[in-house]
Amino acid sequence: MTETRGDISAGNHPGRVRLGLIGDNIKRSRSPDLHRLAGRLSGLDVSYDLFIPRDLGKDFDAVFDACRDSGLRGVNITYPYKETAAGRVTIEDPLVHRIGAANTVVFEEGGAKGHNTDYTGFIAAYRQAFGDMAPGRVVMVGAGGVGKAVAFGLIALGAEELTVVDTQPGKAESLAATVRDAGRGRIATGFGSDVSAVLPSADGIVNCTPVGMVGYPGSPVSAELLGEQRWAFDAVYTPVETQFKQEAEAAGLTVLSGYELFFHQGIDAFRIFTGKFPADLGVLRKLLLETA
Repeated sequence: MTETRGDISAGNHPGRVRLGLIGDNIKRSRSPDLHRLAGRLSGLDVSYDLFIPRDLGKDFDAVFDACRDSGLRGVNITYPYKETAAGRVTIEDPLVHRIGAANTVVFEEGGAKGHNTDYTGFIAAYRQAFGDMAPGRVVMVGAGGVGKAVAFGLIALGAEELTVVDTQPGKAESLAATVRDAGRGRIATGFGSDVSAVLPSADGIVNCTPVGMVGYPGSPVSAELLGEQRWAFDAVYTPVETQFKQEAEAAGLTVLSGYELFFHQGIDAFRIFTGKFPADLGVLRKLLLETA
């Protein structure tokens, strides 16, 4: 992938769909490749740039406003700005409003509209990997923007129980309460700050922290705690082969890679941005591998 540093002042070109990504530690993001290739397969000329607030000498709000004012069709939002972005947009979907995080923003004449394709993308990725298998009892580490989306995805997939663990107990408790309310009794929820206390009885373990991604080495879960569970999911995809993923696989768990969430949420975002859906996802996957 060729790194693209966003030039917010760049002008529009007729027939081009201009998109971007706002976030930290995104220089190795595959989103530019995915959206440009999806555009090519859909007959569109798509540009997709990276906007890193600190590199631009601006805060998130200033970068967001500049993207809007320069005529971009929309932007994806990633760590650590998804919850901040939700406060800057109109969210029409009641479920996404309840999630409280936006990873896809479309700039329309009436204002910026927020969506959450982490939610839909996680459900699609899980079903592709596990079919109709129920998640069972799940421990999720990380109560931030992607954690909120995945928690609601677990409700939709029929999880029996969800325990939210975060180094900030207040965040874990808040998300657990939201899930409990949204689940309407269909899912038991708990919270805590010590994953070792709750992991032994879990069927699934989910990492929704940035630990493992470029710039945040390590794993949120000690390897000795893995092995009793059936499945795991790591939201991190840069790199794909995280320490958590490798240790979970070594312990015998079936692991859903963060790359699958990236792929499916990206396709959903592309559809929201353009109104089109790439006809052959297999071809898109192949082209993405070839450009890695």
